[in-house]
Amino acid sequence: MQCEYYALEGLSALIQTIDKIKSTTNPNLEIIGLIRTMFDTRNNLSNEVSIQLLQYFSHRVFKTIIPRNVKLAEAPSFGQDVISYARLSKGAISYISLASEVLRKTLIN
Repeated sequence: MQCEYYALEGLSALIQTIDKIKSTTNPNLEIIGLIRTMFDTRNNLSNEVSIQLLQYFSHRVFKTIIPRNVKLAEAPSFGQDVISYARLSKGAISYISLASEVLRKTLIN
């Protein structure tokens, strides 16, 4: 989720929707984790939202943070994913780290 106020509000609505789906359609549906995206360390709001996520969903928040990154924004306009477009950018490296973290988490559970 974006580390912004409205995204944080939307998360509670999303969790309610997931709970309804679990109770009516798919009892096995689970959130494996929350990803903090478009994170800007210079922005107080990003830091505050991140802290709130960790306080309320600590066990579900991935350690990897996806930064706000120009290469991430540029890649789609060139019809490429960020790893093909700018493999060594902070954004690409963060997504590779996230993929490893997701694999570890899903293989352990």
